[in-house]
Amino acid sequence: MKTYLLIWFNSDGASPSEVNRRLMSMGFLPMQGQYDYVYNWDNNVDVDEILRFGDKVHLTLQNMGVLFKTETIANTTLGL
Repeated sequence: MKTYLLIWFNSDGASPSEVNRRLMSMGFLPMQGQYDYVYNWDNNVDVDEILRFGDKVHLTLQNMGVLFKTETIANTTLGL
């Protein structure tokens, strides 16, 4: 499974490089395209684990002045 992350920056918030540093410390990898970051799970996870991970993302980005969107999908959904 993979969790994709899209970030919306605010000019009054943290710098993109600081946001990047925090997300990479969580295991996210930057990417180009429809999403800004991807997190590769070692295996399939259930909804509760995805929600707990979303809570960690929220805490990591708290007070940084950014908005975010996550989408978690199974690798087979993309034919991977």
